[in-house]
Amino acid sequence: MRNELHLLQEHILQAAQTGTQLTIQGGGTKAFYGEQVATDHILDTHAYCGIVEYDAPELVITARCGTPLQDIEAALAEKGQMLAFEPPHFGKHATIGGCVAAGLSGPRRAHAGAVRDFILGTKLINGKGEHLEFGGQVMKNVAGYDVSRLLTGSMGTLGLITEVSLKVLPRPMATQTICFEYDAKTALAQMNGWMGKPLPLAGTLWQDGMLYVRLSGARAAVDAAIKTLSGRLIDAEQATPLWADLREQHLPFFSERPENQTLWRIAVPDTAPFFDLGGEQIIEWGGGLRWIRTQTSAQTVRDLTERHGGNATVFKGHQAGVPVFTPVSAAHLAIQKRLKDAFDPNHVFNIGRIYPEY
Repeated sequence: MRNELHLLQEHILQAAQTGTQLTIQGGGTKAFYGEQVATDHILDTHAYCGIVEYDAPELVITARCGTPLQDIEAALAEKGQMLAFEPPHFGKHATIGGCVAAGLSGPRRAHAGAVRDFILGTKLINGKGEHLEFGGQVMKNVAGYDVSRLLTGSMGTLGLITEVSLKVLPRPMATQTICFEYDAKTALAQMNGWMGKPLPLAGTLWQDGMLYVRLSGARAAVDAAIKTLSGRLIDAEQATPLWADLREQHLPFFSERPENQTLWRIAVPDTAPFFDLGGEQIIEWGGGLRWIRTQTSAQTVRDLTERHGGNATVFKGHQAGVPVFTPVSAAHLAIQKRLKDAFDPNHVFNIGRIYPEY
């Protein structure tokens, strides 16, 4: 793999010297996410792949950026372990580099943690072609400036993540899903109450008047929670694909988006009230994540979200003149610019993917 790494460095150095802008791409499954940047210069990372080290007893795996997510998950499954943040793939070619760069997590995120919570270390090629290392393979090495977490969700704007070390967790001994027939406001109230109790929650989903609750952990804890909550038990043959389809956005809610509707990804405190914005919506993360399909104006959506301490992202159905990500203050942009200049002084990587010029 040393030759592939050297080729990536050479490509980046040449781009820096010639003023060429590069778009980093692994499997391309998340190319739709973020601002759409037109470029003919793709920096393809899929060849730089492979699991570098997997220490199952220490719950750590290290892999190169182009390693398919499905390969990593298969290796972990053999040892009864998993990526606890349950990353969405959005396609069979999804890579671990794209997973970290996008920073997206699945249904378990509210209960187990986000991508950034499991990052132990990273390696990065910056805009000067230098190969840098941050963090390590154990939590005690994550000291000083936590650059690895900074890179998580940076959308490739700061450099090419070449390698990541992740903490993994054992698969739960038991998993069950129960459901309730609730309207959205009742479902939110119930989820808020449950989030404050010692329950083995591993996912919540409200859609079409039904609230689904996934419970995972020790068998005794799961059985006790089912008795406490008194929901209707869902057969595993139905429950397993339900959560997978939610993670991968294969539910009809995502695939049947009418023309001129925007799909918003709205992150708010889980105590935020129900948002009546017209259209359809589903609710995850105990109320903390709202997917809303609506024709309501972006200004209205973002004003309401901001009033409740959240942010709204245009996930699909981009509108002309509407930023994908919630606009930030001038002070915030100034910090972004300084970070960009430090990591990518020649502005080579993914320009404009998050903010204009950055």
